[in-house]
Amino acid sequence: MSVEITAPMPGTIAEILVEVGDQVAADDELIILEAMKMENPIVAPADGTIKEIKVAEKDKVDTNQVLLILE
Repeated sequence: MSVEITAPMPGTIAEILVEVGDQVAADDELIILEAMKMENPIVAPADGTIKEIKVAEKDKVDTNQVLLILE
């Protein structure tokens, strides 16, 4: 089952900490989203494998935009 991980707020992708194929555990940091001059870590909601990354560093994203897919 795939899980879409979305942006909780509008901002800019400051750093992507994973690559496609990486195994992650629940609460691992995946992406750093910069919003309102703060760095907000986006964490894995569950254990899984990174299936697809839909953003790049420095991309501007909107609330609820899909950032990556966890399988």
